[in-house]
Amino acid sequence: MEENVKEPVEEVQNPIIDTHQPGSAENEAPEPTISEDEELAELKDKYLRLYADFENFRKRNAKERIELVQTANKELMQALLPVLDDFDRAFKNLGDKISGDPVLEGFKLIHHKMLDIMIHKGLKPMESASGKDFDVESMEAITKIPAPSEDMKGKVVDEVERGYMLGEKVLRYAKVVVGE
Repeated sequence: MEENVKEPVEEVQNPIIDTHQPGSAENEAPEPTISEDEELAELKDKYLRLYADFENFRKRNAKERIELVQTANKELMQALLPVLDDFDRAFKNLGDKISGDPVLEGFKLIHHKMLDIMIHKGLKPMESASGKDFDVESMEAITKIPAPSEDMKGKVVDEVERGYMLGEKVLRYAKVVVGE
């Protein structure tokens, strides 16, 4: 009969874990920690700056769009100004010679309608410059003549072409004769 013989089992000892090895948590320098309040303040600051930048962009874009719409017809307006000038010169030369003529009245209506449409699109005729002081901001002196009187020196003696504005910008300077 066989006996149950048990062999002695060697006990294996657990190896000692070296906690001071590289890469262990105790060896690393502690990371600087930012408090939640500081982090929140920093994020709020970033958000406010981003929001302010976006608002500035939005306002600038809206302003540019409005300006573009106001001046979109600039070239067309400049091309039509000589036609208005021709109407003005024709009416000035005719005066009251043929008042009541239906053809003349028709031309006056066409001139008035064209001017109204252009005004509706942003064109503004400048006030007549005759007798006013010469202003380089709105007038262009095409010539100087001796002043007819002492009080007309430096003032506009005659307006050759009327000035026009498109919105708030000068589209065409008034062409004037200045007394000296």
